[in-house]
Amino acid sequence: MAIKTIGQFRTEATSEIESAKPMFAQVNNQRREFTDSEYTQAIEDLAQSKLDTQDNGYIKARQEAYDSFGNQLDMQYKDLLNSTTTWADHIAKVKSDNPKPS
Repeated sequence: MAIKTIGQFRTEATSEIESAKPMFAQVNNQRREFTDSEYTQAIEDLAQSKLDTQDNGYIKARQEAYDSFGNQLDMQYKDLLNSTTTWADHIAKVKSDNPKPS
């Protein structure tokens, strides 16, 4: 997976926000279209979100993929009794399925 720069994410975000226009805000019970500065902020927010997902998304994916602590402890205990590598294999698979970006 190629690592993208914030500039590349801003370009993507600009395209996405432009295609979503018009966008509206609710202010004092009045619906109005975003101002230019709000569109600019929406682009920046989306670009930063994409960058954060690229840089840190693997963390959440790993957390969701790991088995519960109780099950991991059980795997380790059974590995000690049976001279197996179930727990280490589980951890290695989660890490290989959800690699850290480099």
